[in-house]
Amino acid sequence: MDTSRDAAASASAPDASDWTPQGRQWRRAESATWAVAAAVYGGWLALTWWYHALPWWLVLPLGGYLVAWHGSLLHETVHGHPTRARWVNELLVFPSLWLWLPYGVYRESHLAHHACARLTCPVEDPESFYVTPEAWRAMGRVRRRLQVIRNTLLGRLVLGPAVAVSDLLVDAMRRLSRGNFGHLRHWLAHAVSAALVVAWVVIVCGIPLWEYVSLFAYPGLALTLLRSFTEHRPGRDQADSTVIVDAGPVFSLLFLNNNLHALHHQRPELPWRLLGRRYLAEPDPPGGRDFRFAGYREIARRFLSRPKDSPEHPGFAVGRAVRLT
Repeated sequence: MDTSRDAAASASAPDASDWTPQGRQWRRAESATWAVAAAVYGGWLALTWWYHALPWWLVLPLGGYLVAWHGSLLHETVHGHPTRARWVNELLVFPSLWLWLPYGVYRESHLAHHACARLTCPVEDPESFYVTPEAWRAMGRVRRRLQVIRNTLLGRLVLGPAVAVSDLLVDAMRRLSRGNFGHLRHWLAHAVSAALVVAWVVIVCGIPLWEYVSLFAYPGLALTLLRSFTEHRPGRDQADSTVIVDAGPVFSLLFLNNNLHALHHQRPELPWRLLGRRYLAEPDPPGGRDFRFAGYREIARRFLSRPKDSPEHPGFAVGRAVRLT
């Protein structure tokens, strides 16, 4: 028996009041989110201000980490943190450090993802990386090959950000061509938020825009795609489709415990700190026993240059688990 793990779990297990916004531990968890926001913006302002005094090989990992961390903070606000006032949460992440995704578009898509009964289904799940069998058959050889490469970790990190931006713009143009202007207000707000970031970066700090994209925005989105690379798989139900990655402190903090994705889908309203405490109390949640990894090093070892599975979704009407190879 692992008594040390049992003791840690007992000490970390929240009582009933911890699971409500009125609970003391919940309020402490929200304070931690404010601390993350201060660290993200403080680190980003410092790194851009002293950019020209630092070597690129130092800026690259720090810039990518901070932008991806801001993306994780953005995810927290979508789920109602750190306050119960939606406008405060949205204002907190208004500056678009990664430049590419309007907040309103992401919020709409992500909440629809959580409401989806068949995760990964390319017809129903807006965050699916899979394609329908019909779309797969209609693709040419080059597009199929690109899809397979994107299902390797190296392909997801190197090509994934460019593909994500391209898909977003194509979807926006398609909506406009059909007379659907529902996202226009989100894009207008995004233009202001991105302009503020670009003004600070280019005008105040004197950083060429292409260098900011190369050393901050692109690697930040790549790190976010590292998290989502094994996040879901086609399965029998939501629990079977959602992963647990038992990451170390660096990646757990970066992703604000969203690597514990099966737990997040069970209780999406929990602040990230309570999600971590819940994992200590319940290390083997339903769905996390069969679909889990010891960390991102294991994921890289297994899937760096090898496709994790087929881009073609195995089917919609009959759910069946598909094991990652």
